[in-house]
Amino acid sequence: MSKVVQGEIVKVSGPLVIATGMRDADMFDVVDVSEHKLIGEIIEMHGDEASIQVYEETAGLGPGEIVTSRGNPLSVELGPGLIGGIFDGIQRPLDVIAEQEGSNIKRGAWAPALRRDKVWKFEASAESGAKLVGGDVIGTVQEGKLLQHRVMVPPQLSGELKSIASGEYTVEDTIAVLVDEQGQEHELTMMQRWPVRIGRPYKEKIAPSEPLITGQRSIDTFFPVAKGGTAMVPGPFGSGKTVIQHQLAKWAEADVVVYIGCGERGNEMTDVLNEFPQLLDPKSGESLMERTILIANTSDMPVAAREASIYTGITIAEYFRDMGLSVSLMADSTSRWAEALREMSGRLEEMPGEEGYPAYLGSRLASFYERAGMVRCIGTEDRSGVLTAIGAVSPPGGDLSDPVAQATLRIVQVFWSLDSDLAYRRHFPAINWLTSYSLYQDKVDQWMNESLSPDFKKLRTDAVALLQDESELEEIVRLVGQDSLSEGDQLKLEAARSLREDFLHQNSFDEIDTFTSLNKQFRLLSLIMNFYYQSKEALEHEAEYSDIVRLPVRDAIARFKYVKEDDVNRNYDLLMEQVSQELADLTA
Repeated sequence: MSKVVQGEIVKVSGPLVIATGMRDADMFDVVDVSEHKLIGEIIEMHGDEASIQVYEETAGLGPGEIVTSRGNPLSVELGPGLIGGIFDGIQRPLDVIAEQEGSNIKRGAWAPALRRDKVWKFEASAESGAKLVGGDVIGTVQEGKLLQHRVMVPPQLSGELKSIASGEYTVEDTIAVLVDEQGQEHELTMMQRWPVRIGRPYKEKIAPSEPLITGQRSIDTFFPVAKGGTAMVPGPFGSGKTVIQHQLAKWAEADVVVYIGCGERGNEMTDVLNEFPQLLDPKSGESLMERTILIANTSDMPVAAREASIYTGITIAEYFRDMGLSVSLMADSTSRWAEALREMSGRLEEMPGEEGYPAYLGSRLASFYERAGMVRCIGTEDRSGVLTAIGAVSPPGGDLSDPVAQATLRIVQVFWSLDSDLAYRRHFPAINWLTSYSLYQDKVDQWMNESLSPDFKKLRTDAVALLQDESELEEIVRLVGQDSLSEGDQLKLEAARSLREDFLHQNSFDEIDTFTSLNKQFRLLSLIMNFYYQSKEALEHEAEYSDIVRLPVRDAIARFKYVKEDDVNRNYDLLMEQVSQELADLTA
């Protein structure tokens, strides 16, 4: 740890403070600015002059005031007590500060991220004399009802365990003593600190192949994201980015969800805070907050703090990944994070890139997304952890030529293109099936064929082809009317409409339709496509198109998405029989 250094402010420009006398400080050191102890971070050094990014309001600061370096980089506290917490961009616990300060949080307010007075029951799993390396689990703490928190040896330490004891401890109490190869003793607590700008270590990355099941039909079936993958959700205002992020946070198959509200409006974070404690996790029946961590960095908070918030969030996510858990991270939105980069770049008088964003925008985004992945965790035990990163992008007016959208597109593997026209038609999720894509599709198709049904890939491929044919046929319909089409093409339009309205459209407010299991998704798709296949055959056997579209089974297929999970297989078998019977009657 570097020594504490004091300097003096010579210039204040919005969130940028320049101080002299800082020669002995290091890049990325945390500093306390002025007597208010505003939290800042050194982002540039020139001789003894440091450029400091201040994460709080700098109004009233002036030359001559003191700046004190804390001698360590911006770090997060990791340990029991994170789950269910709500923090700001630099990991101050907002609920604790609100208790101390009231509703108006003063400048310089601070509280430790993990409560120092809370006692946790620690169950030791390692024994004295054991040879340990970084990442080894030495014991567990039951955190809430859902999560068994694994207490690990910090990554940089290794040696022999001199002593360890189960019992009730705070996060600062010594629970074990480790002697390293040099004979030096290290007291281990349940809490670790880790610099936010450095990714936590792992043994190796594993290529993702298994889908992250979200319960959203258009995502899981048509544009899946793999566990450990990266995805972006771009779209104009009002197209449903935040609602999709909320749905994924609620229903995605993850042990822990880290939700970063980066520059979000306050009312959107309030929705999350009000909804999540009342929503029940589908697997356990417990409150969703029992597995959720919120980083709330709303649009009325200082802009510079947005820059730290996504690093704070992903470092916390990596910590839970290292326990061998599956973690989903939602960042809403990286456009507002990029605005903070642009602000600081302008204040530093750097050469601007496209639209005023810094030239290093792409590399900063890449360094964030590359921290996602499925990894083999460090430690002697062979365990793997998963971190899936999903970022919303808010390009002005939905213009995808925006530098943030373009830079993100070059990095992520899944693109869910939100369409304002679909959103205005109340089609949720408003993911445009013609412009979206997933580069994990081949691997996920293979997994679905093995785990779900060998017919899955064929059904999905045919469904996508139908939707593409529909867009071409609609051009003809606009010019000459639907009656000019052949009956085969009219049937295509009808089958595509069924896919859009019965499969792709999902009601997030309906108790049953808000989440659809993979089995139900496959069976609904199978019903729609089998009706289309058999209708095509019926047309070839002289059946009337008008009779086919009026068959009662079509309404039953449309209502299938509201069937409870327990009744899916039975209803599916009955409906498949009904499809065959009604179409056979037409050609008899």
